[in-house]
Amino acid sequence: MFSFEHRPKIMHYLEQYSFDVLVIGGGITGAGIALDAASRGLSVALIEMQDFAAGTSSRSTKLIHGGLRYLKQFDVGVVAEVGREREIVYDNAVHVTMPEKMLLPLYKKGSLGPLTTSLALKVYDRLAGVKKHERRTMLSAQETAALEPLLNNEELVGGGYYVEYRTDDARLTIEVLKKAVEYGALCLNYAEMTGFLYNKKKLVGAKVKNHVTGETVEVHAAQIVNAAGPWVDEVRQKDKTTDKKQLRLTKGVHIVLDQKHFPLQQAVYFDIPDGRMAFAIPRDGKAYIGTTDTVYEGDPVHPVATQADVDYLIAAAKNIFPTANIARETVESSWAGVRPLIFEKGKDPSEISRKDEIWTASSGLMTIAGGKLTGYRQMAETVVDKIVKMHKFKHASPCITRELSLSGAKGINAINFPDYTAYKAREGVQYGLNYDEAKHLVQKYGTNVDALFEQVKYLHEHGSTMPLALHAMLLYGIKAEMVYTPSDFFIRRTGLLYFDIHAVKRYKQQVIQVMQQRFHYTEAQKNTYVAQLEQSILDATNFAEEGV
Repeated sequence: MFSFEHRPKIMHYLEQYSFDVLVIGGGITGAGIALDAASRGLSVALIEMQDFAAGTSSRSTKLIHGGLRYLKQFDVGVVAEVGREREIVYDNAVHVTMPEKMLLPLYKKGSLGPLTTSLALKVYDRLAGVKKHERRTMLSAQETAALEPLLNNEELVGGGYYVEYRTDDARLTIEVLKKAVEYGALCLNYAEMTGFLYNKKKLVGAKVKNHVTGETVEVHAAQIVNAAGPWVDEVRQKDKTTDKKQLRLTKGVHIVLDQKHFPLQQAVYFDIPDGRMAFAIPRDGKAYIGTTDTVYEGDPVHPVATQADVDYLIAAAKNIFPTANIARETVESSWAGVRPLIFEKGKDPSEISRKDEIWTASSGLMTIAGGKLTGYRQMAETVVDKIVKMHKFKHASPCITRELSLSGAKGINAINFPDYTAYKAREGVQYGLNYDEAKHLVQKYGTNVDALFEQVKYLHEHGSTMPLALHAMLLYGIKAEMVYTPSDFFIRRTGLLYFDIHAVKRYKQQVIQVMQQRFHYTEAQKNTYVAQLEQSILDATNFAEEGV
């Protein structure tokens, strides 16, 4: 029940059944709530007005990190919670999350000195429960420069070396949703809540519009959860009750360069002269730099990198990597995302707490806002605990997500995954892939790779208009990951728009042709979806002037 083919059936079930929980929002927060509730035995429906993870959950720094920077704000509770959670997220999905050694270079006039950094990292290790072999190491200036030769050596006094975790945020969201569907949750993208249903001022359901067909159904549920991220306030405005809570949206921008221009060897967490911090992270032959943190008052559906955003990141990167060829002309792609944070009067964007908050209106609408990618599982557990207690759901079992493998992760772990990857990659070669292509598929899809290899085998025998691995990912996305538009595929299921935009430009026509044959788009639909993809390519590569 996670394929476009099932949309009519899902719409039917949404209308015919009453659910324990209806989740509004298909980002990582909503996905986590759906999985937690469904795995406890509750009946769950989830709706998303765009594609899954189309908002913040495909536009982050793509780190499951322990929140070291929050020590600078004395947000000890956030550091402790997300530090513990990142280990759980990694253990439950090693194919979409991986350890990433992070270098923190220290300079004579930097915001952190060696002693302060050593103490901070030690506290961080303790709070986050970091494994012994992953705990921080303090380095000399020579050792720091050897790890990353591109670093500015002037006034370099040393470095801190510690572990973060890199992820694919959108794929993590998809794997959580697929697991929720395994437990019986009904999850539908391009389905928007257009209004609420009440009985004596109490919420009993919502009107849901299917944007693919235009039909509207009424969905009834004992508890409705507003997990709409940047659209939390819009959802609340459709409710008949109000409260004093308010979101503050901040924008984060990242730029991507090819390693021939920026041959970064080592992930680096570095000071920006204005007092902020940024990341530079190597990934699949590219390197990306981010993030900005500015107040955002535009359309949350369409945040873009402005020339000022890009110039800010270039200047910050050139300061720390002075010999790298980092310029507007060498930026291949970019993405911008909006963070939904709880408004705190008088605080700058980078100072606002990332702590999540849950509250329930008098109508019964439960809202969750704030929070971080790393803490999604814990947030979900807290939300569902409240729902179970509030409604006295006796059929609900205790939370099991701490040790629940996500889709594609059953039976694999940090110890056996490298051997599993090598074994399955050799198998993929037998079906017509080269070793690196097969390895990439295993690392991306985990144990679900067998389904992709089936597609590869068929395509190898019958021919393909594009690379076998790309074609297999497309067919699998359509069959098992609710892909419906070219943007779903190129942005949220594969990340190619960000990390291999040349492949998007080269193969977009072939992909659109396959999707046209499969979905039988009307001419108007096809034109709309092609225009969406072209606009996304433009947004990623042509930086808007300020105010545009």
